[in-house]
Amino acid sequence: MSVALSRCLCRVLTRHNAPSSFLLGEHRHAVQSPCFVPVMTLKTTAALRAEPKKKKKVDPRREQMVRERLKKKLKKLEKVPPEFIPIEDLITSAKCLDETRERSAPRLSFEESERRALLLKEWCRYKQNQHMNEVEAVELALEAQREALEELKLESEELYQAALKPDPLLFPFTHEGPAYTPPKTKYYAPDGKYNDITKVYTQ
Repeated sequence: MSVALSRCLCRVLTRHNAPSSFLLGEHRHAVQSPCFVPVMTLKTTAALRAEPKKKKKVDPRREQMVRERLKKKLKKLEKVPPEFIPIEDLITSAKCLDETRERSAPRLSFEESERRALLLKEWCRYKQNQHMNEVEAVELALEAQREALEELKLESEELYQAALKPDPLLFPFTHEGPAYTPPKTKYYAPDGKYNDITKVYTQ
């Protein structure tokens, strides 16, 4: 079929270009018609016999049923309350809830129990004596301070008033209050080296 088509085109072009070549005579090689096309440049392509894809027929009833099913599923999901993320720090392990696990107290001999009781009584007497000595020392210091202030008042009223004022150099402590500037948002406080095992939950 392609060979026959090329032959027909060659005949048509030769007939069309014949008068121009006859009229030109000797100068036919100098001027060529713009309609002249060499036969060797003509090419043909293979015939394409592909059929267009057929569109699938969509049933509107079926689409409506699918949409209704999706709506029902969404309604069921809306009825279910959202699950909260568990806080593992507040969850008691099952081992600790087992009531059968009991730790029995060790059985002591009579001599060991008596020794512990006597040691406890001795420790109580020691702490009581320590407390009484501290109270007595404070009372003696307050009494001596009161007598000294009374004697100082008799000598000079100005010195007595100066002695009653608090001494700021007794405890050299300086403190600056909280700043009014906002905290740095991009500051990452160092927390040492650790392995982050925090579980991430997605809803």
